[in-house]
Amino acid sequence: MGGGRKRGRTQRRHFKQGRENVWKHNPQRPPAGEGGEGREGNPSWQPFATENPAFEEYYKEQQIIPEEEWDDFMSMLRKPLPSTFRINASCQFFQDICSQLENDFRKSLETEVSDEHEEDAIRPLPWYPGNLAWHLNFSRMQLRRNQALESFHEFLKRENEVGNITRQEAVSMVPPLFLNVQPDHHILDMCAAPGSKTFQLLEMIHQSTKPALLPSALVVANDVDVQRCNLLIHQTKRMCTANLIVTNHEAQNFPGCNLAKFCSETCMDEAKLQRLEFDRVLCDVPCSGDGTVRKAPDMWRKWNAGMGNGLHRLQVEIAMRGMGLLKVGGRMVYSTCSMNPVENEAVVAEILRRCGDSVELLDISSELPELVCRPGLSTWKVRDRGSWFGVHEDIPRYRKSVISPSMFPSGKGSQDVEVNTDVVDADMKDSTDMGEEGEQERNTAIDDSNNGDSAKTEEKTEVDCESGEALTRYKKLNFTSTRTEHSDYPLHRCMRIVPHDQNSGAFFIAVLRKHSPLNEIQVVDGVKSEQSISKDKTGKLEEDLGSDKVSSEENIVPQQVVDNTNAVDGEQNGDMDSKSSKDKSSEDAKVIVKETEKAQAGTRDRRQQNQGHLVTRNPDTSHVKRIYYVSKSVQDVLELNIKVGERLKITSLGLKIFERQSSKEGSPCTFRLSSEGLPLLLPYITKQILYASAIDFQHLLQYRTIKFPDFVDAKFGEEASALLPGCCVVVLREGHQDIGSIATDPSAIAIVCWKGKTNLCVMLSPLDGEELLERISLRFGLKFPKLDKEKPNQEVTGSDEQPDCATEADDQPESKASDMEIPDAEA
Repeated sequence: MGGGRKRGRTQRRHFKQGRENVWKHNPQRPPAGEGGEGREGNPSWQPFATENPAFEEYYKEQQIIPEEEWDDFMSMLRKPLPSTFRINASCQFFQDICSQLENDFRKSLETEVSDEHEEDAIRPLPWYPGNLAWHLNFSRMQLRRNQALESFHEFLKRENEVGNITRQEAVSMVPPLFLNVQPDHHILDMCAAPGSKTFQLLEMIHQSTKPALLPSALVVANDVDVQRCNLLIHQTKRMCTANLIVTNHEAQNFPGCNLAKFCSETCMDEAKLQRLEFDRVLCDVPCSGDGTVRKAPDMWRKWNAGMGNGLHRLQVEIAMRGMGLLKVGGRMVYSTCSMNPVENEAVVAEILRRCGDSVELLDISSELPELVCRPGLSTWKVRDRGSWFGVHEDIPRYRKSVISPSMFPSGKGSQDVEVNTDVVDADMKDSTDMGEEGEQERNTAIDDSNNGDSAKTEEKTEVDCESGEALTRYKKLNFTSTRTEHSDYPLHRCMRIVPHDQNSGAFFIAVLRKHSPLNEIQVVDGVKSEQSISKDKTGKLEEDLGSDKVSSEENIVPQQVVDNTNAVDGEQNGDMDSKSSKDKSSEDAKVIVKETEKAQAGTRDRRQQNQGHLVTRNPDTSHVKRIYYVSKSVQDVLELNIKVGERLKITSLGLKIFERQSSKEGSPCTFRLSSEGLPLLLPYITKQILYASAIDFQHLLQYRTIKFPDFVDAKFGEEASALLPGCCVVVLREGHQDIGSIATDPSAIAIVCWKGKTNLCVMLSPLDGEELLERISLRFGLKFPKLDKEKPNQEVTGSDEQPDCATEADDQPESKASDMEIPDAEA
């Protein structure tokens, strides 16, 4: 047990190190531009080598692009990746941001164009709907170093931090677009961290509803690593959504929550959710990541052919589990940031082979007509230990436990695999049934799969294998198979994005539709033809690969995925998940749900909210610190999860709307409003609410604490002093004719404040306040002077008027998500 925990910690440390952007964090190798400039004052500095002969040989042989384009392809791979970002269309100020980009920055930066292939400094991505995604003709390093870009860089950082934009690689934005998300969909993001695609999915479901109304859709974002879950929570917290659940599971073993397995039909309420299924599944799997070489140039040094081979089985298992969780009629997107056909077309072909007529590979080439992409490959080879193989039959017998038939275009194996079926079945059981010798043999084979084309093969084998026979077995083959195969599946419907087509990274996308329930025999037959990798080997496998996407999955566990979730809901896997979930959840960490009354449908559309619920993480209401609001769709999943024994390990959910408060002056209310939840509650607030002029609203944001007599509008100061002590709301009156309708207007701008004995104090982070000032000035054409740092009444620290918990940092996005974890992720 202790050894397993140690391995897990080691893997997570390695994953974190592997995820670091080497351009930014490696002090010995600072970023170099195209001209190769180095760090000043460091004569020993050498730029990253953008050469790897094995890489070039591999992809030339795979013929991923025509030979005449090879030089253009390689030239683009060696250039830094331009920055891109996406505007959050569901944010309050997205129209203002679009206008600012189009009318201000686009013109002011036009003299900074530095690439002969680009005409504009910044431009919308032509294929992204609504001109919401933008391409910059600057790398991240140029943004940091170029003084002329300083104001634009500050704009990007500020807007990204508050959630108005998301800085994300262009090709990474593509997979969610092909999901064709609808307002009522349940969506699963299987390998979600760090969260950019999850955030994009949340934008879609909120954008598809009327302003200020909650969507009925649901997003479940999953990741295997707890630390990456925290990163995911921090990323999605900027969205302020009540429609998200973050879970912590191995994607290939994501639990099936089927109520029929846990209670009789007589006790089942047909009006309630019976089984957790999804209308859409995003399966962006862990991969070798060689498509990201432009932003992670250390990939040139680390890359070898064994990386893709070592991940193939895991990718198939995750994709098959996603297909099992998908509703009939639903759509799943399989994607990687790899160019390797073993990780791409081979996985898709295996899905189609296992699922038969139940699943169709869709042709989606016309859905984003301005996105330049290439068709998928129908033929490829597998490279192993320095040799090329076109068919699985040519693989030496002792390597067939490592190089599986599904890696090849036909997916057909040889007699050797069929003979060893019983051995494979034994491997799928508990490892204790195998004996020490069998386990050691599998260790050797699996470790060896990661050596790829290493020139030190024999030396490596001497470490791993004790016998002379083993040394002979694992020497380099230096063999080239003359036979090749073509896949019978329509793999040309897959999409390959290559860097030199639209100055981007590389990506692979396949869209599949489920037409009927999966046949258990089909899926189990597919599993039997593969030798699953045990958990004990995964640490070595992923440590050798050392890629960013590998860190999305920690363990590789055998499973049999079927549509009715028999394999995952059965005793073997079911007990595993149920036990870990119960160990994780203590009595004081369970989700406590309190149903709120259904919002009354009034005369104003904004008040016609869906039924929602309040949740806390503490069963003792006297010790509750925060109260969260969840949508009806989230509540249904919570209730189902309780009924099936808490199989889902939930790390975060809900929108924080209330926080416990304490004040030296006392307050009639135990809780105060949270800034995140204010837009949701504003239409229902009738007391403790004020309407300020633009100048007084500006002063509040600038100076943060203002005494009542100091307001420009004397009447406003009198109204503020007349409020009860404690939490209140101040709404900007500018631009509204009828004060009575401001609160129900989706465009209303409001902030949470604290009414003290002599003053009014803003309960908003400085960053959010700065952003709000910027937006107000642009929207209403107001000129706000810079903050006078010498003004005496701007200081709020230590004020006896403040509640003890009400510092401006309370509403800031946090670097960890401990306040939203339900239950504690470290339990």
